[in-house]
Amino acid sequence: MSSSPTPDDPGPLLGPADIRRLAAELGVRPTKQRGQNFVIDANTVRRIVRAAGVRPDDVVVEVGPGLGSLTLALLEAADRVTAVEIDDVLAAALPTTVAARLPERADRFELVHSDAMRVTELPGPAPTALVANLPYNVAVPVLLHMLATFPTIERTLVMVQAEVADRLAARPGSKVYGVPSVKAAWYADVKRAGAIGRNVFWPAPNVDSGLVSLVRHPEPRETGAAQRDVFAVVDAAFAQRRKTLRAALAGWAGSAAAAEAALLAAGVSPRARGESLTIEEFIAIAEQKPAATGSDGAWTGSRTYAAPAAPATATADTTADADPEGDR
Repeated sequence: MSSSPTPDDPGPLLGPADIRRLAAELGVRPTKQRGQNFVIDANTVRRIVRAAGVRPDDVVVEVGPGLGSLTLALLEAADRVTAVEIDDVLAAALPTTVAARLPERADRFELVHSDAMRVTELPGPAPTALVANLPYNVAVPVLLHMLATFPTIERTLVMVQAEVADRLAARPGSKVYGVPSVKAAWYADVKRAGAIGRNVFWPAPNVDSGLVSLVRHPEPRETGAAQRDVFAVVDAAFAQRRKTLRAALAGWAGSAAAAEAALLAAGVSPRARGESLTIEEFIAIAEQKPAATGSDGAWTGSRTYAAPAAPATATADTTADADPEGDR
């Protein structure tokens, strides 16, 4: 590993002048469409790596490396780093930047030129950690896709829009508790891990950023309900979050009466609302998914074992201003 630079010396990491020079050489103009706000402060990327708890034996996957600010800091700390980049110019330039600034670590770096939402496999050893400055406009879909696709990822630290960070880490009963909160909780224990100011980016975004830590549950959840069935209940409950679950889940169950029967069987009050339920309660409801009516017209519950559905496609790069509810 490289020797530790002093706080005022970025060492092999990229500083503000380096970022602007690289961007000028490549003809890169940060775009809002792809969420390109590049981190220009070496101390910030060091802080992210520390907060992520990156270990010398970790295989880290990074989404949206951009010009390589965080990539270089990860390479100093981890065994290997695989970066997923959608931008043609940035993807072509990053290996050169790594070779020039960390030549002794260049053989520990892999670049995957792809949309992160389309990635289903990665080169080399399976990833153990995800550390990324995620694009604000697709942060939640990308995060959930990576956690679903790569179950070997044990620890995650992502930088996202502060409002999205609050939603991801929210607990039942909170005003910002919703779809991102519940779906993230399916995979991991989630918590806020700090705040990031606007002045460490170029160009500076119009919103603040936050760090979110996710530690995957050590064992798969013991449930007969498939992930997609649990997520269908979550989506239905929050699509009409002001309604009681009896009404909000009527479409999912086939009728309000069937929804009430499923809720009661799951031990959940039909008068409750989605914002008050834990992930375990959503799982219990999904396990009572209505299947069919019997000859006497009575509802019968059933458990489903179907495989999770493939996620929808989206683009990914670094960060952007966006509607934090867009992940719904």
